[in-house]
Amino acid sequence: MSATKDHFPLITAAWLTLVALTLLSLGLSEWARDLAWLPLVVAAIMWLKGALIARCFIETHIAHPFIARVVQAFIAIAPIALIITAFFGATVARWATI
Repeated sequence: MSATKDHFPLITAAWLTLVALTLLSLGLSEWARDLAWLPLVVAAIMWLKGALIARCFIETHIAHPFIARVVQAFIAIAPIALIITAFFGATVARWATI
């Protein structure tokens, strides 16, 4: 008979961390909305939340390395897009127009 590991504490800690990061994002958007570096912080929080979800809930650390890399790349897309549009939005809009 194999012993199973209780993942409840890890999942609870991950969930509480996700809630804390969400509340941090909300607070930053309310009280620091005029700061130029805010998109960088929000992008970092987005990446942290995605990495946490991938590790604790999707369990990419035990997946095949190819799948883990694909998930990591997918997680990086949204923060990178946020940074690009925040700092180079006019240029991207000009490139995207017909």
